[in-house]
Amino acid sequence: MEKIDFVITWVDGSDKEWQKEKAKYKKVPSGNDVNRYRDWDILKYWFRAVEKFAPWVNKIHFVTWGHLPKWLNTNNPKLHIVKHEDFIPKECLPTFSSRPIELNFHRIKGLEEQFVYFNDDFFITKPVKETDFFKNGLPCDSFIETALMSNGSRDKFANVILNNMTINNSIFNKRDVYKKNFFKIFNIKNGIQNFRTLLLLPWPYISELYNPHTADAYLKSTYEIVWKKEEKWLMDASHNKFRGFDDLSQYVFRYYQLMSGNFTPRKINFSHYFELSNQNDRLVKAIKKQKYHLICLNDSNPDINYLKVQKEIKDAFDSILPEKSSFEK
Repeated sequence: MEKIDFVITWVDGSDKEWQKEKAKYKKVPSGNDVNRYRDWDILKYWFRAVEKFAPWVNKIHFVTWGHLPKWLNTNNPKLHIVKHEDFIPKECLPTFSSRPIELNFHRIKGLEEQFVYFNDDFFITKPVKETDFFKNGLPCDSFIETALMSNGSRDKFANVILNNMTINNSIFNKRDVYKKNFFKIFNIKNGIQNFRTLLLLPWPYISELYNPHTADAYLKSTYEIVWKKEEKWLMDASHNKFRGFDDLSQYVFRYYQLMSGNFTPRKINFSHYFELSNQNDRLVKAIKKQKYHLICLNDSNPDINYLKVQKEIKDAFDSILPEKSSFEK
């Protein structure tokens, strides 16, 4: 088994210096700024989970604007602190959008060919194996075609998905993709989700590939291939300091892996997505019972009772991860 690295991005939205830097470029905050950069102070559980449930990881590349959690043990031999200026082209800095950061991971010094990307709201909640992410040198993932939709918000999420698909539809022919990878696409591990793909078969192009909100496995070489094919658009998108309509995201590389057939099918219920609210009973139970391998805790509601919800989440994680990890001082 080849070495597998983890990459995690983190921002401390309460950092005054970061806030001042951001204010230089964004004079009018958007309505979701509060929850987009809000810190729940639960990052230590991410590291505890990695040490307990994925001790096989080779290296953790901790990507940050420059700030660090006070409790973080930066001397841990598995930890590599990566600042934005360490790998993002100088002319693209500073950036306050996750997307230019994600587009340039392949430039991180020392990053292995096989790596898994975590947002800081993705948590491992029970033991995982290397083969949950890579098999025979290929990323584990699910090919599920779905309809591209916009929920009416101005978050520009549908736009970035459309841009990602525009690139990949220009590279691949849908008929050839299905012909070459039929049994990977219509796979028993996708369960009932195969019907989504089936219903969209008549369309000449792939509308969107389902994004399960989980930690995604990537090959560094995929990044390099797509950059070589679409350098101008990727570089233009890397210049965006905030989210924009011409954005691309890391999914452009995931879609390339899926459409090229460079993946191994994985069960769709490997992870689960939770939207934080004032009623989190299902989430708390899922953590305590270790129902899923990974969970995503999405924070999109600025009006929730922050202190109440934070305590519920911390208590749940404490029940399965009570001991400090070697990543804590």
